[in-house]
Amino acid sequence: MARVLKAATASAVGLFPRLQTPVPTVRTFSMSLSSHQVAGPVWNLGRLNHVAVAVPDLEKAKAFYKNVLGAQVGETVPLPEHGVSVVFVNLGNTKMELLHPLGNDSPIAGFLQKNKAGGMHHICIEVDNINAAVMDLKEKKIRILSEEAKIGAHGKPVIFLHPKDCGGVLVELEQV
Repeated sequence: MARVLKAATASAVGLFPRLQTPVPTVRTFSMSLSSHQVAGPVWNLGRLNHVAVAVPDLEKAKAFYKNVLGAQVGETVPLPEHGVSVVFVNLGNTKMELLHPLGNDSPIAGFLQKNKAGGMHHICIEVDNINAAVMDLKEKKIRILSEEAKIGAHGKPVIFLHPKDCGGVLVELEQV
């Protein structure tokens, strides 16, 4: 058995010649950036804040998450500047945002016309510097759906990224 193992090891080392000779590791560190290097972004992506779901009947949706699933369900908050009423459902590690149109001009009204039963509308990811994120994403040719950040449901600045630039997903970025 020992001969078989020794022969197998010898043939394996022949297949992986780098295993035979150690390669020294050299690490360098430089404090200066050359003119061709680009500094990293001045903003950081954070955690998933919420998943937003458009619902045709807000009271029915609230009752489902509270009474059937036992989740903590917040109060309905109208956001006329966004054309929606929202309710947050606390899920422990994140939240769901139930969206219902507030008037016929609401973007959620249009979404619900196409999706009668409702459905996932967008995801929201936290960032630490929304203005730097906007500048960086514009440089990367990611379309932003508004000229500047607006105040969102949490009272913090938000922007939305075009779903065609984000793999078909409407992405909201929220400054924390």
